[in-house]
Amino acid sequence: MKEYWFKISDKIRFLLVGGFNAGVSYVIYSVICLILGAHFYQVALASAWIISSVVSFTTQKFLVFRGKGNWKKEYVKCCTTWFFSYLINAGLLEIFVKSLHINVFIAQIMATLIASIFTYIIFKKFAFKVRV
Repeated sequence: MKEYWFKISDKIRFLLVGGFNAGVSYVIYSVICLILGAHFYQVALASAWIISSVVSFTTQKFLVFRGKGNWKKEYVKCCTTWFFSYLINAGLLEIFVKSLHINVFIAQIMATLIASIFTYIIFKKFAFKVRV
């Protein structure tokens, strides 16, 4: 199974694993929005980002990029990447909700899809870059 999985393009693996991670993060976001109220969507986004970072790091490291480096350094790099991705996501979410009046749940899906492109590129070129 492992042999077959890693024959799949890293872009496809990122899409599959990233979809799972985005789903986990979206569930956390949605639950917090439902508990606190939709007007706390930025609090929900920050909370989901913090909580889901460990799951995302683990799955990206071992299932997508086959990271073999120092996990502490890679985790810091991932957090740096996620921070910029988070800023993009939060900015887009704000525009979609406040300016375009899109529902917070739909807006988060849209913002996540756009931020994911940025995240893939930075993960590949920075966080899990294999040094030769």
